[in-house]
Formats: sequence, structure tokens, C-alpha cells
Amino acid sequence: MLNKIKLENILFLDIETVPEVATFAELSDLKKELFAKKTEYQRKNEISVEDFYDRAGIWAEFGKIICISVGYFVDLDGNRNFRLTSFSGDEKQLLIDFKQLLDNHFNKDHHLLCAHNGKEFDFPYIARRMIINSVPLPSKLNLFGKKPWEVAHLDTLELWKFGDYKHYTSLNLLTNILGIPSPKQDIDGSQVANVFYEEHDLDRIVKYCERDTLAVAQLLLRFNNLELLQEDEIVTIPSS
Repeated sequence: MLNKIKLENILFLDIETVPEVATFAELSDLKKELFAKKTEYQRKNEISVEDFYDRAGIWAEFGKIICISVGYFVDLDGNRNFRLTSFSGDEKQLLIDFKQLLDNHFNKDHHLLCAHNGKEFDFPYIARRMIINSVPLPSKLNLFGKKPWEVAHLDTLELWKFGDYKHYTSLNLLTNILGIPSPKQDIDGSQVANVFYEEHDLDRIVKYCERDTLAVAQLLLRFNNLELLQEDEIVTIPSS
């Protein structure tokens, strides 16, 4: 069935998230209590709540999105072209811009969203942050009342599992074994918060996010036994 999906109907994406504020001390007293309770099981008293806060970006309730990178295929007179662009900076504005992209260009029944571990992380995280920021959900992220087969989401991690629900494979490992250039050429996810809050280098994070998005598209090509994208087929549109 996968090879029957037109690549031009898929929007590939990746997000980068960070804790909502730079340090645990900046949280309100109530938010500190709530974070301590939320992470109690993960910490198991082996690490203080303050030291654990650098991981807060993985929860939509305690983090925020600083970049959404997207990519899509375009057929130009029979020549394959892959376009990359990003929405970054102020969270509410980037969510509004991303919603406009979905509403204007990827709102049909045949359109799909695709990410690695997207069903567990990217898609619900974006939806939750939209609600928190009072941004109306686009149809592709509004799952209320939808049946499983009506959810227009592809997940390259799920595709690789082949029904083995206990199996997790990182994007970095999967690209390595499938001969795809690694997206982790500069930084990895564990370094994003430091690059954002300490180095104030959002452009570096955007480039990293775009490499991840490209890697997801390359994975889907490999799953379909298609040729990988070459440099001259990739066009990066300046970030907004």
C-alpha cells in the first residue's frame, strides 16, 4: 500500500523543542510542584528535580516548540525536486504559520503528514501546543472522533516496526543502517536546549531540524526502494 501513495501528497516534518524557560528556578512555585510530580516516576529519586529540568522540553506541558521544519516533493516536468523550509522563533507565530501551510496546501483527504516517531511525539506535541497557545487545530491534527484509518499520519518508526510494538529504532540508527547521510552532523536532540538558551544560536537548530526532516523523506524513499535524493534535487527555502 505504501508504494501507492504519491510522494507529492506527503508533508514531511520534524520539530525541535526546549524547556519553556531556561532554568527550573524561573518556574512558578506551582509549576515546580507540577513538574516534580510529573517526573517523579522517571527520576525515581536518583536525580534532583532541578537537574532533571533540562529534559522538560519533551513534555508539551513544560516545553515549547522553537522550530518546525517541513519538506515536500515537487514534480517539475518529470524531474524530482524536494523543498525544505522552516518556521522558527516565537512559538505562537510559528504555529500559526504552520497551520496556514496545512490549511492552504495540505488540507485534502489524500494529504498526509509524515515524521519519525511522529505519532508518539511530533503530532501530539504540536496539537497540544496549539491548544495551549489558542491556535485552532488544523484538520490534519484534529483527531477528535476520527477512526484510526481516517488519521492522515505516517510514521517512519511505526513502518520500521512491522507490528513489533516494543521495538524502538532512532532516526540516527535507521539512517546509518540504510545508507542515508546522518542528520546528526553537528548537534543532536540532547544539545538543542543548550544551543538555544546558552549559545542563542537558533539558526544552528533550524539547520539541524531540516536535516532531520530530509532524513525522514529519505527513509520513506528507501522503504519504497526508490533512489535517494541527491544534493541538486534539494532546495532550501529561507526560514520564516
